[in-house]
Amino acid sequence: MTRSEDLRALAQRVADALPPEAVEVVLTGSVSRGVADDVSDIEMLVVSEEQLSLEDAFELARCAGLEERDSWGDPSTPTRRIFGYLEGRPIETIWWSRKLAEELFAAGGSAEAIANGVPLRTGGLLARWQRQLADYPDELVGERVEKAAQRWGGFAPAGLLTIVRPDCALARMEWLVDAAQRVLAIVFALNRVPQPTAKRLAARVEPLAIKPERLAERIDEALAETDPRTALRLMTELQLDTVGLAPSGPNIDRARVWLAEGIEVLS
Repeated sequence: MTRSEDLRALAQRVADALPPEAVEVVLTGSVSRGVADDVSDIEMLVVSEEQLSLEDAFELARCAGLEERDSWGDPSTPTRRIFGYLEGRPIETIWWSRKLAEELFAAGGSAEAIANGVPLRTGGLLARWQRQLADYPDELVGERVEKAAQRWGGFAPAGLLTIVRPDCALARMEWLVDAAQRVLAIVFALNRVPQPTAKRLAARVEPLAIKPERLAERIDEALAETDPRTALRLMTELQLDTVGLAPSGPNIDRARVWLAEGIEVLS
């Protein structure tokens, strides 16, 4: 039995032990994708018919056998996050009401988790969500691509030199990480795939048909480069290659010009 199969079986035990209040239980994360390793935990989405208090979510997690329970995240939001252990294995559970789930399943990182989710207890919600996520129209591609490229322009390309300074390491890294995330947003949109987290990036981008050459490797190289000017140039070159793959639009067209000028400034 593989690590993923072992953890999936444990997750099923948790789902089976949950009271009827849990109307949909979805296995997410690396276990659902079959790529769990020795440091992977179990991640689960639990949907209840009504909104639960944090205390209620703790009690339902206790009923499912989770020990050493704790919570993370902002408790003032309607999302409940309960962590615990079962047989020494860490388990993270996200609790949504049905109404909240319908609002959030296609938002941000939730979309990728749902798209690759495995039903452990279902009333049909997961299958419906996955069908909806598979519908990725041209309008949505354009919207996400344009939004990602929005920051690349609107000021002098020479402004990149202001974060080359020795005392701007944090600002420079913030720019590099933001640029990398925007590159990924464009690439995943072009491939009509919900954007995942950046964990195990090389494996996540490998099957994509539309992407710059050596995408994951170039991101790593830019982030690891110790020379500030070279790091920014490497990332800017990747940004330009990425917008070159995207359909024309106001922000994309501006970014193509601005990024090319930025490379000249940094070279």
